[in-house]
Amino acid sequence: MKLHWSPSSPFVRKVMICAHEMGVADRIEKIYSRVRFGSGNPEVTRDNPLGKIPTLILDNGETLFDSDVICEYLDSLHSGPKLFPGELTQRMAALRWHALGNGLLDVLIVWRNERLRPDGQRSTELMNAFGLKNQHALALMEKEADAIAGAPFNIGHVGLICALGYLDFRFADVAWRAKHPKLAAWFQVMSERPSVKATLPPGSLSDLAPTNS
Repeated sequence: MKLHWSPSSPFVRKVMICAHEMGVADRIEKIYSRVRFGSGNPEVTRDNPLGKIPTLILDNGETLFDSDVICEYLDSLHSGPKLFPGELTQRMAALRWHALGNGLLDVLIVWRNERLRPDGQRSTELMNAFGLKNQHALALMEKEADAIAGAPFNIGHVGLICALGYLDFRFADVAWRAKHPKLAAWFQVMSERPSVKATLPPGSLSDLAPTNS
């Protein structure tokens, strides 16, 4: 399999965390594919009409996108504990946390691009709205931290880890841990998982070019 990939994309990271957890990471050839807002990548668009990463190219030439679909496909390739639970109550909890992590990532990515606009071009209304959504998402994670920590590791955890990791990667100034101690403690434990360590994004906030990763 081949994966259109960038080490800074949190959605790519989600796929790679799953691949490591499922023991299939060594079956994926990573193709570095840089994608930005406002400009396409012809090689990515050839495999994904939306021009987004991650995009997985299967051995038979078929392509899968987006990260949710790829992660569920990878979960079918192994016989160990599934990251997408089969039992309904557990599955709904996992998918709900996954949706929360994904939704926060969507907010953070557009928030970052707004922050990187030149002085005088940023929308104060949008900036405030993104900041408020971030606060509400973190508050819900803190409220449910005990339940999150008590559940078997699942796709919901992967989504939350990637969202919090991206918050650290691109929004170091937000300093979210002080107001969310239970969430911070859980995230610290999760940060020691081999799959999470293996997929840490390189670099820092110094990359100032607006991007969708």
